Amino acid sequence: MNTQTLHDAFVPLARELAGIDEPVYRDCGKSPFDPIIGLGAPDVRVAFFGRDPGRDEVQHGLPFIGAGGQKVRGPLYQHLYGKPLPDFAASVEVGKMFFWANTVPYKPIGNKAWSTRVKKQFQPLVADLLLHTWRGQDIITLGREAFLWFTINQDKTVKAQLEEFWEREDRFESDTEIELSARDGTSRRLRLHPLPHPSPLNATWYKRFPDLLVARLRKLKVSTDNWRIV
Repeated sequence: MNTQTLHDAFVPLARELAGIDEPVYRDCGKSPFDPIIGLGAPDVRVAFFGRDPGRDEVQHGLPFIGAGGQKVRGPLYQHLYGKPLPDFAASVEVGKMFFWANTVPYKPIGNKAWSTRVKKQFQPLVADLLLHTWRGQDIITLGREAFLWFTINQDKTVKAQLEEFWEREDRFESDTEIELSARDGTSRRLRLHPLPHPSPLNATWYKRFPDLLVARLRKLKVSTDNWRIV
């Protein structure tokens, strides 16, 4: 399944979705029904999975590019190149070494998380996106909403496993595995590496986020020579 086919599949759902921040899309000259997807080469080793796009993501048509996204991209650049992120263009370039996706690829009004009902509606298409346009196994999830997205359409055992894992004190240093299935029956074992959401509103973890992310990258052995699937 190619990206255009997936894009076309998202549009009808979006047309029926109440809560898309249409004024922001209009301000940016974008259609509120176009999903922000197709974000990364299929052979990159590591994916980032977040909650939903914001204004900057709508404007640029890129994921994790606003203030919170720069909090991710900055440490990525520092880890890979040993120096601070120099500018916005460099943050775009470093993002090409990873795959990016969200629970729902549309900006909600007020940047509030989409409801469980909406996430369930979009889950099959997002699962298709992960399994059919990316070949990796390691996903760094950002925040509780992103991590627990992987409980949707799972059996009770898997749901309990992930919910219990999230309560662990060492959840941001450990990882867990799940089986994700697409609509056509394709499935793949994925490793989830949760991190807190990189928002300044997340006072408990905001200052620690860069170090936690770099620790993840080191554990996954991500480097300029080891970011593609061999």
